[in-house]
Amino acid sequence: MAWRHVGGLISALLIGTSAGCYSGAPEQAEGSEGPSSGDSSASAGEGGDVDSGGDADSGGSMAEFEPGSPVLPRLTEAQYRNSIDDLLGPGLPTPALEPDTNPYLFFNIGAASTTLSEVGAQRYEEAADVISRAVFDDPARRASLVGCAPEAPGDACVAGFLASFGRRAYRRPLTEEELGRWLMIASELADGDAWRGLQLAVAGLLQSPHFLYRVELGEPDADDPDLRRFNGYEMASRLSFLLWNTTPDAPLLEAAERGDLLTDAGLLAEARRLLDDPRARPAIQGFFSQFLDLGRLSDIHRDPALFPLFTPTLPRSARTEIDLLVEDLIYRQGGDIRGLFSSRRTFVNSELAALYGVDAPGATAITFVPVELPADGPRAGMLTQAAFLMMNAHETETSPTRRGKYIRERVLCMTVPPPPDDVSTVIPEDGGEAKTLREKLEQHRADPTCAGCHAFIDPPGYLFEAFDEIGAFRTENRAGYTLDVSGDLDGVPLASARELATMLVDDVRVGRCMITQLHRHSSGRLEATTEVPALRALESEFESSGYRFRELLLAFVTSDLFRTVAAPEVE
Repeated sequence: MAWRHVGGLISALLIGTSAGCYSGAPEQAEGSEGPSSGDSSASAGEGGDVDSGGDADSGGSMAEFEPGSPVLPRLTEAQYRNSIDDLLGPGLPTPALEPDTNPYLFFNIGAASTTLSEVGAQRYEEAADVISRAVFDDPARRASLVGCAPEAPGDACVAGFLASFGRRAYRRPLTEEELGRWLMIASELADGDAWRGLQLAVAGLLQSPHFLYRVELGEPDADDPDLRRFNGYEMASRLSFLLWNTTPDAPLLEAAERGDLLTDAGLLAEARRLLDDPRARPAIQGFFSQFLDLGRLSDIHRDPALFPLFTPTLPRSARTEIDLLVEDLIYRQGGDIRGLFSSRRTFVNSELAALYGVDAPGATAITFVPVELPADGPRAGMLTQAAFLMMNAHETETSPTRRGKYIRERVLCMTVPPPPDDVSTVIPEDGGEAKTLREKLEQHRADPTCAGCHAFIDPPGYLFEAFDEIGAFRTENRAGYTLDVSGDLDGVPLASARELATMLVDDVRVGRCMITQLHRHSSGRLEATTEVPALRALESEFESSGYRFRELLLAFVTSDLFRTVAAPEVE
């Protein structure tokens, strides 16, 4: 009965807490991808006036910068589980939670725009009960966690632990009122057992909106009354979730308490410490996984009768290839991260080596080795690798539309307008006149209602018709007809996907888009028009660093984009 009392109380709080922006849905700007991804039809945002990937400089001066509105993101599933491990130790049960969503690419945006369901609140309640019981039913584990042995419910040991644990769970010190409330719960619901009281209090803390939601509203800036800056503890939370995807550790909270995170030097020192820690690597990989939509690889299926080189493990191998390439560019080479789209260096196992037709001494089914793709070959960068090519194809047909749309939206941050509601996106049968998919699409473009969108996204997608549905190189389709793999990007004619890779090396939109995607991922919303000047300022720093991603992160966390916020709107 005691558990149901505290669980029901917290559940009521949770159901009434929306994980949305204070002013409604996430701010949206032109240049964003729509809520769905991987669809063969075009999708886009609903208005706004920021084209983050366009050629025109729509930024203006930094004097015109104004921060965007705050959002109230719920912890993503990964952030929740990482935080539980850091608060209570690894090896605990992992109950099912409300599934993450990723509108506009990122789970943080889904967490900031999706209201928790009643079932979701119940799952948090059940998870808190299971997790806290697993800790406090183990005498050795609970003793290690609490650090003292309570002699009576609500005694000094209990109070000290709740203050310490609450600070870590809330990512800030508890107020006197909050500490008193949790001490009351630990005392009144203990039923004479101090450990039982502590277990219920911990279960309650794990359901508190202050744990489950990232409450980061800022405070008035003493030097600028029109500006709000995140306080030290909010900066600790923002820094830790960006660079580690988990709750702040003790040194970071201590830096917040000292005020170090309100200075450039203190913020940079902590950011470098976090980046030097191994925990930064999976967090950074998580950003690139969402940015590049690698999660879709888990749903890839092909008929081995049609594609003899396809195996059930090929999609996983393709994902590992991208992970290793990101790791190499950021950590081993410390080089230009834009090489992701143009580098001939990659990592293959035996099945990818067979697919690409390259020699890879030492490669096995589970061992990946670095290789240099042939200078005169058809491949360079991830857009010619199996992951991109498989994700953006159908099971028995390629898709210039999907591939072109991916480049426009994810690589260049451009807007792809959605098709009209009354237009079918299914390509009609042509009676056998068209011999290739390109010919079918060009017939489809003859319909004026389809022409505009397909003229925008298909031409760069045609460049990848040299690769089939699993990413194998080809010159003919399965019917034996020769393929025309020429295309263009914004009117610049290109003969192959390799030529596109060469073009992207110097395309300013590639670096610009990466900055924009990082901001969306970090903030849990799309950029506001008034934030564009700060995004443009970061471009110069990114370029000066040689487009090194680590340096971009350091410049980003010390920018006003990361440190300031508009005042929350009061309804």
